[in-house]
Formats: sequence, C-alpha cells, structure tokens
Amino acid sequence: MSFSEMPAEKRVKYILVTGGVISGVGKGIISSSLGVLLKNNGYKVTAIKIDPYLNIDAGTFSPYEHGEVFVLDDGGEVDLDLGNYERFLDIRLTRDNNITTGKMFKHVMEKERRGDYCGKTVQMIPHLTDAIVDWVERVAKIPVDGTNEQPDVCIIELGGTIGDIEGMTYLSAFERFQRPTLKNHLMNVHVSLILHPNATGEPKTKPMQNSVRHLRAAGLVPDLLICRSTEKLDPHLREKISRFGMMDLEQVVGVHDVSNIYKVPLLLQDQGVLEAIKHRLCLTEVCEDLKKDLKFNMTHWSHLSDLCDAFQQVVNIALVGKYVKIADAYASVNKALSHAAIHAKRKLKITYVDSELLENKPGFEEQSAAAWNMVKAADGIIVPGGFDIRGVEGMIKAAEYCRKNNVPYLGVCLGMQVAAVEFARNVLGIKGANSTEFNSELHEDQQIVIDMPEHNVEENGLGGTMRLGRRSTVFLTDDCILHRLYGAHTVEERHRHRYEVNPRVVPQMARKGFLFVGMGVDEQNTDIWNIKKRTDSSAELMQMADQAEIDLLHKIDDLCQRGGDGVTRPAVRMEMFEMKDHPYFVGAQFHPEYLSHPLTPSPPFFGLLLAATGQLTSYFSGSRSPALQVVAEEGSLLDGLQKSSSSTSGDLVGEMLDKLKINGNATPGTQRLASFH
Repeated sequence: MSFSEMPAEKRVKYILVTGGVISGVGKGIISSSLGVLLKNNGYKVTAIKIDPYLNIDAGTFSPYEHGEVFVLDDGGEVDLDLGNYERFLDIRLTRDNNITTGKMFKHVMEKERRGDYCGKTVQMIPHLTDAIVDWVERVAKIPVDGTNEQPDVCIIELGGTIGDIEGMTYLSAFERFQRPTLKNHLMNVHVSLILHPNATGEPKTKPMQNSVRHLRAAGLVPDLLICRSTEKLDPHLREKISRFGMMDLEQVVGVHDVSNIYKVPLLLQDQGVLEAIKHRLCLTEVCEDLKKDLKFNMTHWSHLSDLCDAFQQVVNIALVGKYVKIADAYASVNKALSHAAIHAKRKLKITYVDSELLENKPGFEEQSAAAWNMVKAADGIIVPGGFDIRGVEGMIKAAEYCRKNNVPYLGVCLGMQVAAVEFARNVLGIKGANSTEFNSELHEDQQIVIDMPEHNVEENGLGGTMRLGRRSTVFLTDDCILHRLYGAHTVEERHRHRYEVNPRVVPQMARKGFLFVGMGVDEQNTDIWNIKKRTDSSAELMQMADQAEIDLLHKIDDLCQRGGDGVTRPAVRMEMFEMKDHPYFVGAQFHPEYLSHPLTPSPPFFGLLLAATGQLTSYFSGSRSPALQVVAEEGSLLDGLQKSSSSTSGDLVGEMLDKLKINGNATPGTQRLASFH
C-alpha cells in the first residue's frame, strides 16, 4: 500500500530539518528539541538522521571527521546526532534510523542485482528517491519508546548544508510532499546562521537569505526559519529576515547561545513552535487526561535546565585522550560526565589532556610539564576509548599516577586496557607487557590485551568487525563498588571494541588486587527491546557467577579456565574491574557513556564524580543524590535550590531526584535507557 493510499489516522507526519550557511550550525540539537516539545506534550516521536556521504556507516571514520561514532543497541555505528536524539527523547533507535548515501546505493544496487527493477534503467530519479522515501516511511513507523504504538511524528535531520551536491537527491525525494494531497504531512524547519563579523560591527543576514533561496530552488518551502546567533535575535532583525525571506513574522524563530542545551526546547516553546507544528501538520490535539498522565512534561524539563546551572562548587575532571583537539570526539563521554555532575551536585569542569604529552618526549618538556600539571590539578581522571598506538604510553602513565596516588580513575574500553597493562608491568613485574594491538610480536606471557579471534580483520576488513551493540555483563560478587552503583546483578551496556584483556593473566592480576568483578560471555547482541537469549553453553559458563558460596578469586580462576577462544567454544569476556583498597579505580570494557541520560546517569561515571567530590562513602551510607521535581510547584526551582543551598537540615535537591525515579512516558518497566535486571 503506497503512502497516498494509507488511511489518514495511520500516517506518520514528518518534520524535515535542513541547514544553511555552514555545517555544524546546531541542526541536531534543534531536531532533538523539536522532539522534546512534541513528546513532552503527549505525542510519540521518532527520529532519522540522513548523512549524505558515501560511507556505509560511521564505523570507519576518524573522530576528527565527524566527532565520535555512536553505537546503538543493535550494534549500528552511527552519527553522534543519534546520541542526542536518544538522550533528549529517551528512546532507543536502530541502525536503520541512520541513512547514508552509501547505504542507499548499496540497497538500490542489491535490488537491481535481484532483478527487482524488471530490466529497467536504474536512475537517481525515480529509483533512488523512491528508495529513500520507502526507507523513511518504513522506519518512521517502528515504535522506539518501549511501547508497541506507532510514532505520531518523525523528525528527519538532513546533514550538511543546502546547496551541497551530496544532498540534492534527498531534497528531490522530499519534494513530492509538496503535492496538495501530501502537503500536510511534511513540515520543513530550516536552521541557518546569522553571521556577526567583527569588521562590520553588525549582524549580516545575506548568507541566510541565500540559503533560503537555495532551499526554495530545490523545491521545498521553509515553514519555520530557525535563526542561530550568539546573542538574542533583535526584533528589527527578525522583521528584516521575515521580509526578505517572504515569511510571516511568526515563522522566524531566534535561537541564541544559552548556558546549557536543555534551554533550547524552552526557547522554541516560548516562541510558539509547538503550536506552529500542530497547525502545519494538522496534528490531533492530545487530550488533557493523557497530558496529566505524562510523567515528564515541559515543566519538568524547565526544572532540568535550571538544575544544570544551579551548582557553584566545581569538580575538575581531566579527560586524558588522543583526540582532544575536538570536543565532539568525546561527545557522549562529555554528556555522561555532565549528567553525573548534576546528580553529584557539582558544576563540571572538563580539562582535556593530550595523552601524547604525558609521555615526556624529548623536545616537548614545557608542554609535558603543563599537561602533567593539569592531571595533578584534577579531582578525577577518565581515560576513554581509542584506537592505535599513538598516545597510549601517556595513558598508561596517567593510570599509574592514579593508582599510586589514590586519585579517582575511570577507564573506558581502551582506558581499561591501559590500566591492565600498567598493572601487569609495574605490579606483576611482566617486562614488556602490552596489547597485541600495539605490538604484534609480543611473547605469549606479555600479551595482556589480545584481539578477539572471531573477528578476522584480514578477511573481513575493519568496518563492522568489532564486538558491537548491547551485551550482558554479570557481576561475580555483590561486594564491590560497581555493583552497589548499578544496584543490579546483571547489566546491559553497549560495546565497541576489537581487543580484550587476556583471560590467561586475569587470575594472577586478581591475586594482586586487580579484580574483574564483572564478566560477559559470547552471545549475539540484543535487538531493540527484546530479551537477551544466551546459548546453552554460554549460560552454563556463567552459572558460577550466581553461586554466592564460591568466593570471587575461585570464580575468576574457574571461569577463565572454562572459557574458550570465541570460535570453537564461548569465551569469557573481562567486562568490569576495580582495584582493591583504592577509593575509586575502576574500568569497563563496554562504553557506559552511550546509555547515560540526564535523569539516570551512567553508574560508573556517577561513581567517578562522587569519588572525585568525596561523596562516595556518604552516598553508600544513605545520603541520596540530587533529583528533579516531578510535581510542579510554585516558584522557580533555581530560586528554591539557591535558598536551600546553605541549609543543613534537608537536601531539597536530593528529595527531588528521589521523586524522579521514572521510566519515561511509556509502559512502566520498559523505558529505561540502561537496562538493569
């Protein structure tokens, strides 16, 4: 059944977000904010990101190209904007929610090879454009919020800028929605930049006008024009843009730089964007009873944005990495730290430290000294993921510094591996200990980190060959910091790695205090919302983890002996470790940052912030973390926080977060970003 034949009540409405003047103008945050407005007013929302490059997916990108690679439950390696969608909207997306030109070409060519086009000449128009629309219509209907209900609105973000040759096919595809029968099913929101050159001393709108002209030439008419600027949009300038853009004044919306991104949906709400969307797409009004049943609405969102700016005490976290020249290379890590800082009641300061400078190379003495000073001034250290040998020795030195000086440390993926290598070198005394990723000629006894044999890079290449997606990790003991932070025996987190700690050295490390308290097994990653199913052999392998009568060291010994090579027999995966007799020295092979959320911060990140601020012990003894108000109250939340900041009799912020242990607007028990069982 074609789109035009579909019953009106079953049709998903679309909001196409385009950009002009420059890339990186903020389309992702605007798209997410539009979704927030709709979802927090009772509409079900999904999102699709279109990236017009020829890559199949984002998996092989350098972080300097487009920032971090975000990983989804199903193992999809996608653009970081999908991370924004998930965090803002509290939804779970799949790899099909990220369209690339390479993926679409592959899809069309596979159909051509199967003979689906019946001998016709396959062309960009109509065959590729039809494939794009068919893909969008199929994916837009998939529930993403834990319910079985079809979304009402799909936000579609088109990457790049209007006028790029790469995006022309997509504009042609959506041009069909300008037909009278479909006109009420697609709304175009155009995001453009107002330039403010220092030489002129006044804002310039000509580049914005040209981007609108290019959009109209491509067959689309903007329904809303989002004007990005550093300062609040002047009314006179707004009238000028309206006049030259041939738009009503109400269609011109100003979004200036704000103190935190959670204020952007509030800016849109104050300028009537929700009403404009409902009018343009002819959305059915949500009944008042349903709105009252929402567990999170725009009032709560306003409280969240206020809470982000409420704290004055600063916590300084040093991020020791190899891609620190661009903050977006660690976008999810940055967000996870900010979420944890809210709950730790601190103002976050992230200090980026180039790990290469910690290697004390000749000729860089001054820069190295400055880098070490930043490390030593930090309240806590995080070493995130990465690939290849550059800067690794500096990460190892950072791990050694934290271990020896009782500085809170969190190692994520590579950060866990370098901590293991450091421990093997300096505590176990294994000379030349390293990872086979960095030295393929290592002797067997020196191989602390090894590649996974089931992922044969020589035969399969690099793309999509890692251990990807959401996987289970089982705690071997309840008596550990991470178990107390998670509050669950089994956790599910997302993975993205090709190398793992060698099980052969794990028992030796454990007897010296490097305890792998959480392990995983070989199994297929979980499809979205489905219950994970272990193979019989994997389930048998992990039964010992549930046996409380066996102590941790014996469990580690037995599991590492039983585990196979991942090819002929299931392999035991070293997923989480923590250092004995250290305030907070932990690591995770998975990426906990991918499932962090403002209301439910990632437990390992939350633990780092608590340890860095000296609150970890008091938290475990019963002092709760801050939270947001669930019940709307009179007055400003920020005022209430400031008035109560000097009070020792009660923790208003803690009381609020205790109230906000919610599962979102979906069926209870299904809408948690991180699945803890």
